[in-house]
Amino acid sequence: MPQIEIVVGSQMGSAEYVADQIKEDLDNQGFTVNLQEQPDLTQCGYNVWLVVTSTYGAGDYPENLLPFIDQINQQDNLDGIQFAVIGIGDTSYDTYNYAAKNIAKLLINKGASKILPTLEINILDESLPEDTALAWLPQFSDRLTVYS
Repeated sequence: MPQIEIVVGSQMGSAEYVADQIKEDLDNQGFTVNLQEQPDLTQCGYNVWLVVTSTYGAGDYPENLLPFIDQINQQDNLDGIQFAVIGIGDTSYDTYNYAAKNIAKLLINKGASKILPTLEINILDESLPEDTALAWLPQFSDRLTVYS
């Protein structure tokens, strides 16, 4: 089974809560999962990443994700990384899910491989963000078995 880094970008806690629920579900499936709530590239030992992030302010990354973004920007090549992104945002803002979109672009530009389209969760929907993420998770799990 692939080993997974869950990289969390959360300003107010919603992305962190979604990441916790995802980790629990992946643990129950038998995956080895490392949850990075204060992401540090030097601590990311697995080559499959699931980034769960909200967008803060005017389309910015959450503060806890900024040092990680700086570390990625300093890398020349992340071609061994396979990733997916879950963005949590509010469609009433014109910067809806910019952090998720931007980290996906950054990782691709650094050579990482995106294994699924970004899941964009709108907090204004009736479904809870964690329920939407958990409903999407089998797509992620199934894709990982292809890469293992």
